[in-house]
Amino acid sequence: MISRRRLIISALAALGSGPALAHAPSSAPRPKMRGLNPLSPGREGLETILKNAGLSGEVVCAVADADSGQLLESVNADAPLPPASVAKVVTALYAMDTLGAGYRFRTRLIATGPVQNGVLKGDLVLVGGGDPTLSTDGLGELAAALKAKGIQRVTGRFLVWDSMLPFVKSIDPGQPDHLGYSPAVSGIALNFNRVHFEWKRAGSSWAITMDARTEKFRPDVYSSKMAVVRRDLPVYTYDDKAGVDHWTVASGALGNGGARWLPVRNPALYAGDVFQTLARAHGLALPTPKQTDRLPSGEMVAQYQSDPLSALLKAMLKYSNNLMAEMIGMTASVQRGERPGSLSDSGAVMSRWAAATLGMQSSRMVDHSGLGDKSRLTATDLLRALVVANRTGALRPLLKRIYLQDAKGRPIKSHPIKVVAKTGTLNFVSGLGGFVTAEDGREMAFAIFSADLRARAAISRAQRERPPGGRSWNRRAKRLQQALLERWGQIYAS
Repeated sequence: MISRRRLIISALAALGSGPALAHAPSSAPRPKMRGLNPLSPGREGLETILKNAGLSGEVVCAVADADSGQLLESVNADAPLPPASVAKVVTALYAMDTLGAGYRFRTRLIATGPVQNGVLKGDLVLVGGGDPTLSTDGLGELAAALKAKGIQRVTGRFLVWDSMLPFVKSIDPGQPDHLGYSPAVSGIALNFNRVHFEWKRAGSSWAITMDARTEKFRPDVYSSKMAVVRRDLPVYTYDDKAGVDHWTVASGALGNGGARWLPVRNPALYAGDVFQTLARAHGLALPTPKQTDRLPSGEMVAQYQSDPLSALLKAMLKYSNNLMAEMIGMTASVQRGERPGSLSDSGAVMSRWAAATLGMQSSRMVDHSGLGDKSRLTATDLLRALVVANRTGALRPLLKRIYLQDAKGRPIKSHPIKVVAKTGTLNFVSGLGGFVTAEDGREMAFAIFSADLRARAAISRAQRERPPGGRSWNRRAKRLQQALLERWGQIYAS
């Protein structure tokens, strides 16, 4: 911790002195080529790229030398825009600094009474420890450990405690109910708080299942229910009835068969439901699970641990998993002693940390995933974080390789310009931030944000999954990102 903080302090000192980010010119003082083309050093080439993008809304960008922090060029780099999933870069740095790379999440089973002759004389409590990667397989290991402990009967209740983290019904309530990337958040999660819905044509109707499948198990669940309704629209409806997720699906949308993952809105009951089934398979009949807000005292009889935090963060950034970002980020806030009451509370704690530790003075986060479009991040602030991270070596190994593409959109794996970065995409919002290596090996940090907030505001809740014009706008935004990276990788070679 001491060495990491020394590196951070020294990096910030470099950023705050000399001609680094805060006081550098907006373009590098290089000789200008004749005419306007994307590879012209100076403002003309940059303006050519932005003009050719044909992108509505705002575009901000900045690139700096990754070692010195020297700003090479920028456009409106201090203007805050929604970062989308690029926000997960900040979350990863926040978690690494607060929890440490080796941190492991624990899910435990606690017995509140003694175990005598295979009988637990008390309650059995499934204790959520904030693990965002807990799966049905993990619960299966807990059930097997319970059997190995010799417990054959429980005289008391079966409780589930999920209050390590605050309960959030949906990461972004503005998203349609059925989208799996915006599930509920609490101190326990199972299968990323998603349930598998599958349907097959059976005569004039459909056979449907709702289960918590993994590679090893496929337990049916009663905490999520589905009914097929004769209609065309809406495709899905949702209702919470006494803690059970009740869905309906339009028959006109089903066809002959298919499957999709739906979000879980009651994580504690879902996890308890599945564990009860797995315990029964090992000969232990448990009572119906009940959620508890108070963590009872007792003896731990089994536990399941996650992989180290560094592995979780790499997966979070690679797959851009929103639930992982929110649970990891809120766990970091709890660890810092600031118990958040909501995602926005925890986002504010992270924003204060980023300002104090990374010098990110102009950014405000309302969550840890970037799914909430009220978050704001500036290109300058992200560059500050990236330069610090480059010097500590904490971030680069976690980022995903991004390949530049040919004219047909095919990745060029042999391209001399190398990019590792985090992408971010919302409807009419696109971001990219990370490191680009020039043709001669020079390392640069960069940030690119684009947003048409007026077009985004005009989308109804029902259109959020596929709004008109959304895909074409995002394709143009990604072409702009590629053009900027090609420019920087060529003209800023040492």
